[in-house]
Amino acid sequence: MLHHVEIYVSSLQKSIEFWGWLLPKLGYVQFQKWESGISWKHGETYIVFVQVEERFMDIAYHRCRVGLNHLAFHAKSKEHVDEITEALQKKGIQILYKEKHPYAGGKDYYAVFFEDPDRIKVELVASSSIEGNF
Repeated sequence: MLHHVEIYVSSLQKSIEFWGWLLPKLGYVQFQKWESGISWKHGETYIVFVQVEERFMDIAYHRCRVGLNHLAFHAKSKEHVDEITEALQKKGIQILYKEKHPYAGGKDYYAVFFEDPDRIKVELVASSSIEGNF
């Protein structure tokens, strides 16, 4: 089981605004908070966001470079995916692969794809979509 993921962010405040409404809708609770970071926990796993030091902000994140491509979360149901999709749109957050949404992952894969403030791709997939796909 995954213990935790730690992500450096360009603006901790923007990340808190973005992740602070989303993660609780996925069952996470705020775990820790300090001057340069915050974490949310779900069960035994937690996600940490830390303000990157100014000296390391010269190269922006890009998911096509070596490193993290995206974070994928379980949705409770297809309706949960739809609920989050609607909330994202109301917040003005762009849905990726909109022309194929909600089947951008394939005809039996019900999900929404979007980006956080640093353009880290985020996926929310209905759990029933992934059964038997591996």
